[in-house]
Amino acid sequence: MAEIQNFTMNFGPQHPAAHGVLRLVLEMDGEVITKADPHVGLLHRATEKLAESKPFNQSIGYMDRLDYVSMMCNEHSYVLAIEKLLGIEAPIRAQYIRVMFDEITRILNHLMWLGAHGLDIGAMTMFLYCFREREDLMDCYEAVSGTRMHATYYRPGGVYRDLPEEMPRYKESRFRNKQEVNRLNKTRDGSLLDFIEDFTDRFPACVDEYETLLTDNRIWKQRTVNIGVVSPERAIALGFTGPMLRGSGVEWDLRKKQPYEVYGDLEFDIPVGVSGDCYDRYLVRVEELRQSNRIVRQCVRWLRENPGPVMLDDRKISPPRRSEMKDDMESLIHHFKLFTEGYCVPEGEVYAAVEHPKGEFGIYLVSDGANKPYRVKIRAPGFAHLSAMDEMVRGHMLADVVAVIGTQDIVFGEVDR
Repeated sequence: MAEIQNFTMNFGPQHPAAHGVLRLVLEMDGEVITKADPHVGLLHRATEKLAESKPFNQSIGYMDRLDYVSMMCNEHSYVLAIEKLLGIEAPIRAQYIRVMFDEITRILNHLMWLGAHGLDIGAMTMFLYCFREREDLMDCYEAVSGTRMHATYYRPGGVYRDLPEEMPRYKESRFRNKQEVNRLNKTRDGSLLDFIEDFTDRFPACVDEYETLLTDNRIWKQRTVNIGVVSPERAIALGFTGPMLRGSGVEWDLRKKQPYEVYGDLEFDIPVGVSGDCYDRYLVRVEELRQSNRIVRQCVRWLRENPGPVMLDDRKISPPRRSEMKDDMESLIHHFKLFTEGYCVPEGEVYAAVEHPKGEFGIYLVSDGANKPYRVKIRAPGFAHLSAMDEMVRGHMLADVVAVIGTQDIVFGEVDR
């Protein structure tokens, strides 16, 4: 009989399942893992330190770059923390826009996760299907902010601007003939809300397609059922949040338990797993796609019927209109000082958390009364999940490590901040 050897193996730091620079040192008995040691520190973005050297309103764009798959949700937490310190609240229309884009971001995140997780485990088609729908939602980001990823769209006191009345349209080129362009522009004749509503009509059938490919697929179940099982008690002890916690059967969702913005007025359900394995976490996230779609539809309906301001009319926090800035010297000075010095925030400390697609994303902010934060501490969900890596993969095979990294939905921008 062949002698089984013990190995110490470097897994990474460039592994496609890790969304970044995870170096995992595995101690193995043959092909069975006896210990997994995740090494972080290869990305070291220093976001918290950088945010402490800049005025409050100049760090919103840094938040987008933490978990670069859930851009606006990161901004939301930071902006909520500033609003708590300032003692202000965004107009109701801005709150609905924020909630709508939070849920669009959740769909974007879960599509990225489903495509990449499928690809890691060997389901090639999933990646192509998911990116087909992501493309439409990226266009929504671009329509409101001018950029497809790092939007910097939320502001203390509201959002950067109201929803546009028209969508960008495709033009004929040597790559696209007139017929193709007309097909692509069919849903772009109306406003952004029309475009989003059309997407929400189509999307449930797309989720059905994903489920047809994976949910009862024998190979998919062999790779995910009873892999990385975490009990409800252990999930709470390890600091799990989001789908990782709900996959273990704990019904905890900040949108329901500690409602912020207008989540308390919306109807949606919290999907919960049973076994706490990779397969349950997959089912939870797929159901979240459906529930997010449901929330977006409710927001679209409300936004159609209720026009109004999307930014507080407070010149110490929100910039003057461009037309005023061109004509009035006072407005020009206000604009200049707001974007260079920012505003002073009252002394105090505050914690603001949102139900980010990956779990609880919180910002702990300490102000000493200056125009920049004294301390910023980010509570990123991925960091707590990564710390459970050793426990989740022990006793499993090498190939299962990929499934566990995938099910944790880790993005290193927030882990190694």
